[in-house]
Amino acid sequence: MWFDVGIKRYTTEEKGFIDEPVDNSLDIKSEIRRLCEEKNAVILAHYYTKGEIQEVADFIGDSLALARKAAQTDAKIIVMCGVHFMAETCTLLSPDKLVLVPDLNAGCSLADSCKADDLKKFKEEHPGYKVVSYVNTTAAVKALTDVVVTSGNAKKVVDAFPQDEKLIFGPDYNLGSYINSVTGRDMLLWQGGCHVHERFSVEAIVKLKQEHPHALVMAHLECKGPVLAIADVVGSTAVMLKYAQEHDQKEYIVATEAGILHEMQRTCPDMHFYPVPPEVSEGGVGCSCNECEYMKMNSLEKIYNTLKNEWPSVDVDANIAKDAVKPILRMLKLS
Repeated sequence: MWFDVGIKRYTTEEKGFIDEPVDNSLDIKSEIRRLCEEKNAVILAHYYTKGEIQEVADFIGDSLALARKAAQTDAKIIVMCGVHFMAETCTLLSPDKLVLVPDLNAGCSLADSCKADDLKKFKEEHPGYKVVSYVNTTAAVKALTDVVVTSGNAKKVVDAFPQDEKLIFGPDYNLGSYINSVTGRDMLLWQGGCHVHERFSVEAIVKLKQEHPHALVMAHLECKGPVLAIADVVGSTAVMLKYAQEHDQKEYIVATEAGILHEMQRTCPDMHFYPVPPEVSEGGVGCSCNECEYMKMNSLEKIYNTLKNEWPSVDVDANIAKDAVKPILRMLKLS
């Protein structure tokens, strides 16, 4: 399939998604649900995707919840609306399923910060160390890993190791630093970070706190240490959502990707949630919320075309998959 852009022609494979126009007269959400039923497909969506995608999904959640769902589903097709490493995780846990993604370009800055060859070299330089990898990594990195963690279970999984175990933690430096602080460990930390959570600042939170003095501050564990230090609630997206659902507090300042606000507002309609804006470089233009452009590459039109054509799919090399699935299964057993 070809698409004309200016004087250059691009194939669907080169673009990484199916760029076919969708008839405006279609009720696209209904059509997506019809295709799911027809093809025995399930749509899994991360909290950071657009609200309209969360509304059409069969299941929404954080990385841990989505991994569990991928392992449990009886559907023949999984459409992962998130980023590429999440689709790889689905493939590893459900190798008999067809795993589709709306856009192959939906990557992850955190996963990109740790290449498999670099981790292999680092392991060789530190013999005797076991590797704890954040789920935000490629399958190739997971294949070099002893156990995978998410922000929701990292402390619990790390606590399962003897206190004197030598550990490498990567790639998220901020999450690893937090786990070191609450476990009393001295894990070697990879110097990686999420480009979204790195942009939150104490100054922006203090300003919002002045505007909303009764609001509690929630911060994701991928945020920098100073941000976590002034937060009232720290944890994964699921932890923050659960806290809001179970407490009577009426106002929250939220330091994580803005997509979570959709589910927060849907399940807690009487509460007010204020997204922390990102830091703006000198001369830059500010915005009111902090979003992941990769997550926002997912759209209803792309989901429709993906289901209709059963492409793009995500596969993992068999030689990598046999080792990459093991640390994920260890995580699920410990969680």
